[in-house]
Amino acid sequence: MTHTNGQGVRRREKMGISRRPLLLGLAIVMGLGFIVYFRLWFIDYQISADDPELLRRQFDLAHREAVDESAEWRSRFDEERERATECMMELNAVKLSRGKLAKDMPSVDERVERLKKENIELLGRLESLKRELETEKLKCKSQ
Repeated sequence: MTHTNGQGVRRREKMGISRRPLLLGLAIVMGLGFIVYFRLWFIDYQISADDPELLRRQFDLAHREAVDESAEWRSRFDEERERATECMMELNAVKLSRGKLAKDMPSVDERVERLKKENIELLGRLESLKRELETEKLKCKSQ
């Protein structure tokens, strides 16, 4: 930034901050940050390395919890599979009975038509028998 304004004063001088101390301060802060981070990491590593029994117990507990959860999900899966199997069996039974009804429908229709014809014949015969009865009644009255 070596530009000058109309008065000939440099901008950097006007701000009063040079780059070199700023970069040096940033590098020092970053270095301290890395030192603190690695120190904390090393402390945590020592604590973990010093207590393998605690780690083993924590792992065993986590493993047992995972096995229990797995068993619970397996149980739920088995229940849902049983329900799905029952539903499929019911659905197949309904489809089968519907198929039988569909097969029987032509024979039912034929039977209905035959019964209608028979009913018409019987009604005709009933009418003829009523006429015969009336004629017989008239014969009996006239005698």
